[in-house]
Amino acid sequence: MKTPHHDRTAALPPDEVELRRWLAEVRAGTLPRRAFVQRLGAFGVAAPLAGLMLLDAGVAQAQPQVQPPSAFNPTQRGGGGLLRLLEWQGPTLLNPHFATGLKDNTGARPFYEPLAHFDADGNLEPVLAAEIPSRANGGLAADGKSVVWKLKKGVTWHDGQPFTADDVVFNWQYATDLATAAVTAGNYDGLKMEKMDAHTVRVVFNKPAPFWPGQYTGVFLIPRHLFAPYIGSKSREAPNNNRPVGTGPYTFVEFRPADLLRAALNKNYHLPNRPFFDTLEMKAGGDATSAARAVLQTGDYDFASSLSLPEDLLEKMEGAGKGRVQILSGSSTQAIYLNFTDPAQTVDGERSHAKTRHPIFSDPTVRQAMGLLIDRAGVQRFIYGRQGQATTNFINNPVRYRSSGTQAEFNIDKAKAVLDGAGWLPGPDGVRAKGGRRLSLLFQGAVGATGQSMQAVVKQAAAKAGFAIELKAVPSSVFFSSDAGNPDTYGKFNADMQTYNWTVTNPDPENLMQCFVSWEVASQANKWLGQNLVRWQNAEYDALFRATQTELDPTKRAAIFIRMNDMLVKDGYVIPILARNSVRAMAKNLVAPLSPWRNDMASLAFWHRVG
Repeated sequence: MKTPHHDRTAALPPDEVELRRWLAEVRAGTLPRRAFVQRLGAFGVAAPLAGLMLLDAGVAQAQPQVQPPSAFNPTQRGGGGLLRLLEWQGPTLLNPHFATGLKDNTGARPFYEPLAHFDADGNLEPVLAAEIPSRANGGLAADGKSVVWKLKKGVTWHDGQPFTADDVVFNWQYATDLATAAVTAGNYDGLKMEKMDAHTVRVVFNKPAPFWPGQYTGVFLIPRHLFAPYIGSKSREAPNNNRPVGTGPYTFVEFRPADLLRAALNKNYHLPNRPFFDTLEMKAGGDATSAARAVLQTGDYDFASSLSLPEDLLEKMEGAGKGRVQILSGSSTQAIYLNFTDPAQTVDGERSHAKTRHPIFSDPTVRQAMGLLIDRAGVQRFIYGRQGQATTNFINNPVRYRSSGTQAEFNIDKAKAVLDGAGWLPGPDGVRAKGGRRLSLLFQGAVGATGQSMQAVVKQAAAKAGFAIELKAVPSSVFFSSDAGNPDTYGKFNADMQTYNWTVTNPDPENLMQCFVSWEVASQANKWLGQNLVRWQNAEYDALFRATQTELDPTKRAAIFIRMNDMLVKDGYVIPILARNSVRAMAKNLVAPLSPWRNDMASLAFWHRVG
């Protein structure tokens, strides 16, 4: 059964002449900015990328629409009482440089802020920056090798110390110090930062940067005066790792990892008369089902995210009338990962060491057979519903980067034939073996109704083909943890297979595809915080990734990303299942402007109640 694909030949994209004509019309005011973005969106160009195209052409950005048409314009801070958040995958740490996945970033974001982020309309919106660099304001170099950021003045850290260029430069130094072992090190790849004055920073790229906002603009910044003594090997000893002092709308009150986070309004926040809520509590624990029920059915909480639930259950809860579901589509892929390394072998005290190879999956025919045992269409229809679309690609959005060169087939008989031909023959108990090694595998994932259902479907199909798969469901607070001493984290990958949903909040695929470069392999040396959890290594892929960091032609660059996607998928260690939509539940009277291109907590200063 073939997985459906989008028709990439239904319409031809505009050529350079037509595109320049459209840009001229926007500058002249005869073509609305939104219409330009919509035209490009029809050809797969995401709104953030269209916005940058306008910015580069000297078209001023539209004012970010972070509020609904009936704008909420408070005359004072606070007054909204308690905001009750339920994040069942609760944060386990609050230093954003060590954040392993969405949960930790969600916990850190009420306190820490980035230079800029993308709003829902695709505008690059300043946060700690005073303005967005452009050709018009002199911020963008014509050769693409540098960007000048002017910082917002009058911003203070929660302890009253001023926010300056020294803090921005320090975060670059902190993250790129190898001994710090920061997750954010890759966000600063290929650049250096220079202080020009107290409120101006120059970013200098090693080579021309095609996507100059990169990943560094979205890093949540920590204060130099508190973390400088702990840069490098002492990074994990900083007393403020879990006692954040940031510039954000809320100040720290209490934190119990994977349990409870409490915060209070920042009386000196740099946006006037914000935030609305006086305090917030982020409760962790339970599962996606109980979190959705607490918002949609009982109304005990105002907001919950990461809600991966069976579609019929979600609809039933929504029908209770206490809350509503919001679905966003960004860049998020659910996949099954086959361990490139051997989890049963220990090298230098480390399992799944990069120097080892998996004794079963190193056989390409086994990987091929496993790919034939994934019923993507069934998983979408009966488990995820509107929360995902079947896919064979790791890059799914923006559409211009989506490959048409990958295919999938669910065919158990063909999987059997492939294994027969490779000498993997059934034993007396039906489990196949070759050379004394059985197709007996451990498949792990986080506790959750949809993920566990998908694992069960795969196990059932694999059993018919001669695999013996043991399923393991790890509590999310453990599975997604950065605890170097815990053997059950997805970073350790002490299993043969695992599944999880990988999300990035940047419309450019660089951050997404960085997960598979060799220098990002998770290991003991980087405290298992490297982004390449599957530990796949390919020299050609590495070279292509480097090429995307310098290719200024967007068409050529997109072609490279598509080639990387195809190379990854066709090698069989990464099996994409669904292009996932993210699901939130919120109280009916809560207004929370969200964007698929940034963390949900990024707009907390604008959250409020109506009625």
